[in-house]
Parts: sequence; C-alpha cells; structure tokens
Amino acid sequence: MKLHKYLVIIIVCFVANVGCSYKDVDNKTIAYISSNVGSEYENTFKDLNLGVLFDFNFKLNVADKSWVNIWVEGYSNGKAVTPLPITQLSYGLSPNQVEEGKMGFGIINSNSNEPLLFLYSTGVSVLPHTVDNYFLDNSGIYTWDYAIGSETVGIEYGEEIVLAVYRQGKDSIRVAYNYQDSESLKQMIEEDSTVLLLKLKIREADES
Repeated sequence: MKLHKYLVIIIVCFVANVGCSYKDVDNKTIAYISSNVGSEYENTFKDLNLGVLFDFNFKLNVADKSWVNIWVEGYSNGKAVTPLPITQLSYGLSPNQVEEGKMGFGIINSNSNEPLLFLYSTGVSVLPHTVDNYFLDNSGIYTWDYAIGSETVGIEYGEEIVLAVYRQGKDSIRVAYNYQDSESLKQMIEEDSTVLLLKLKIREADES
C-alpha cells in the first residue's frame, strides 16, 4: 500500500511539471513533440528500479479546439490483444489556447507477473492499473525504444504517430525497424513474441 501511494505521488508530480521548451518546426502544424531521453522522470524510474518509462515534451497550440488521444496497443504472437487499446488517455477542449508540458507512458514492475501501466499528459493521467488480459512474456528477452528522436516533430490534425515501442522475444530481437512505417511495424509484430506500441493522434474538436 505504501509503495502504491508513493508511485501515485511520483506520477502526480509528472503531470504537474510543465517547464518545457520547444523550437518552431512549421507554423502549419498544430502540435510539437520530442522524446525526453534521460529526463528526471526517467532517471527516477531507473534509480528506484520501478520499470520502464517513456517521457516526452509536448506542446499543443490549439488546445481549446482539439482532442488528444494517447493509447497503447498490445500484440502477442502476431495478433492484437484485447482489449484494444489496452490502455488509453483522451482529453481536450482546454480553457487555454496553448498547453505545454509532459506526456508519457510507464510500465511499473515490467518483469513481474502483474505489471502496472499508466499514461500522463498535461494536467491529466491514467493512474497505474493492471492489464485484464495478461500477455507479457517474462521468460524471454526484452527491449524498449523511442520511436521519435530528441528533435522536435510537428504534428497535424488526424496524423497518427508511434511514440515508443516495448518488445519481447524468445531468443533474439532484431533492432533495425522503421517505427513510422506500417509495413515495418507489421513485420516487427509478426517476428516478436510481444509488442506494445504507444501512439498519439490529435483531432479537431468538431470532428465526429
């Protein structure tokens, strides 16, 4: 119980911290995102041996007119795992025109039989929870990687972006994949025993 409360406090701190900076990419884009490798959040997870954390800097220029959807898809032995997505966070119509801060996804106790997943963004979060259909395979090898770099990436309405991947394999894991290419992702899903994909999509609030 004490550990759970401590983890909640850490995640609340993630959501509350908004001190980020961005450089302009294209004034036609509506949002910007970059990976935050080696951030204080990542280091906290690493130092406490809590699991895996993907941390991003995120800025939305039309937050008062947009809906943001962050979700995680799971695949086991080449097939999608239900529920799909296994976790998600949706929010929008901010009272502020511009929102900027942190965005991320974490797996607590990633090597245990009951890992906890959570998502966070500016002022909102999905607190740690278990997966109903447990499918992570702790008997093999695993790796994780950001799907975007530290350079700022511009985002348009309706554009679906893979932000990060978590992978498990039985004997070996290939590393040369293009995470933004659908065919490359399909091949990775078929070759690995388990795959988690963290994705982001932003839409206009008046879209159906």
